[in-house]
Order: sequence, then C-alpha cells, then structure tokens
Amino acid sequence: MIRVVVADDHPIVRAGLVGMLDAADGIDVVGAASDGVEVVALVEKERPDVVLMDMRMPRRDGDEATAMLRESAPATRVIVLTTYESDDVIMRAIAAGASGYLLKAAPEAELLAGIRAVATGEVALAPSVARVLVAQAGRAPDAPTLTPREVEVLSHVAQGLSNREIGARLHLGEATIKTHLLKAYAKLDVADRTRAVTRAMELGILRSPS
Repeated sequence: MIRVVVADDHPIVRAGLVGMLDAADGIDVVGAASDGVEVVALVEKERPDVVLMDMRMPRRDGDEATAMLRESAPATRVIVLTTYESDDVIMRAIAAGASGYLLKAAPEAELLAGIRAVATGEVALAPSVARVLVAQAGRAPDAPTLTPREVEVLSHVAQGLSNREIGARLHLGEATIKTHLLKAYAKLDVADRTRAVTRAMELGILRSPS
C-alpha cells in the first residue's frame, strides 16, 4: 500500500484528488494539506511514501516545502502536480528535490502511474517537462550557476516586467527582487538587466523566444 499526502490550496482540486486516489488500488491517502507550512508538518507526522505537491500555495510555495522535506523526511518522495510548465518553475521544483513533475491536466492513468513509479524510486515527468530538462542539459558547460529564484526573476525581466511587477507575481518585496538581480549580474558579469537577459540566453540559462 502506497501512503500518500495531497497538498493543494484549492479545496475542490484537493477533494477531487483525494477522492480519485482513495478509489485507486494500492493507494492510501493519509492526509491532505492546504498550504506549504501545513504539508511539511503533516508529512513529518505521517511519514508518507509520496506527496502530491501543488507549486503555488499560501505561506510557503511547493518548491520551498519540497526542499524542507528533503531534509526532514528524506524517505518521502515528492511529485509536483501543477498547472505551470514554464522552464523556471520546472527547474525550481527539480532543484528543490522533487522526484516527479506532472501536470494537473494529465489523465488519471498517468497520475497513478507516476505515483507508483516514484514510490519505487523511479522518476515521473510529464513529456513537456522532460523536453525542458533535455534543453537545460544542453546549456553551455562554462555557464555560471544561478539559483532557481535568480533564473525565475530573469525570466520575468525577459518578459518586460519591472521589479515591482515581478515582486507582485512572486510575492516578494521590490528590494528582494533587486538583490536577486544584482547577484545574477555579478555571476553573469554584466551591468544591466538587458544584458543579463541576453547573456543568460546565450549561455542557455534562459530559453530564447521562438
């Protein structure tokens, strides 16, 4: 029996996932959480085999909760289940230690197969996510290592957003966004946001617009 915890801030989505998993053979839902703080406490108490983790949640996002669980409950494996499939969000989840990344639009059979695969130590990736990881693997070997958050901020800069707009999207202060950018500038050896974006694209850290 695979013991599963579901974490999603939307009550209808959370209830739907719990109902689907309860009806599946060999899966036992041992708890459900509505935010990133709650799921960490629940997992530390229940020690499930697998967590289905939403990426965007109140109080603590899914990638942050995943990183914490890699420390406090290393035997529990995390599948990020989200509607987001942008490069930066995917890389944040993988960098945090997620063992799988599936989309909420995935068929039920794909989701159940992913849970069973991850429970046995395998990896479960949506096809679109696998393509992103392959592309990232092809980036320049001498590219500097930016943190997932620095990459995320730069991706929003590439969309033409201001620091204030980026902060609003990421629920961070404008000063924090500026700090991430300054650190990225130093790593990329550039002096402004435009050159930071173009340099990141040249190195394969950001994907060039098609």
